[in-house]
Amino acid sequence: MIDSKTQTQMCGMELTVQKIERFTSSGAVAFENSERKLPDTAPLDFDQSGWIDLSAGAYLVTFNEIVNIPGDVAALARARSTLLRCGASLETALWDPGYRGRSQSLLVVHNPSGLRLKKNARLMQLVFMRLENEAEKLYEGRYQGENI
Repeated sequence: MIDSKTQTQMCGMELTVQKIERFTSSGAVAFENSERKLPDTAPLDFDQSGWIDLSAGAYLVTFNEIVNIPGDVAALARARSTLLRCGASLETALWDPGYRGRSQSLLVVHNPSGLRLKKNARLMQLVFMRLENEAEKLYEGRYQGENI
């Protein structure tokens, strides 16, 4: 974490922006993972003062923090309210028990005037849910160890 005192909240921890990428091709989702194809992306550069101006659209955001989910925990994420009030949202998935990696989410800028974003900005809060029992099988999917 960049600053554990700031990023640790009553209900979870905040994740911060490491990099932003734009999509340059289509992806494919099917029932069988063997037919899945992730889209190509291209990194966008922050300016010398650490800012980036994003126009309306969809972006892939990679977070700074490496997340380690214990076997008896799952996690969900919610965008920080300031991001929503700026006209942008984050689309996220479930963090499964046993997942370890530097996560990515979909940043959607809905505001037709765009969004100005600074590197290391706190974008979302990861909320942890203790499971009644340890998971019988821990996460072993494609994204295990991603971006480390």
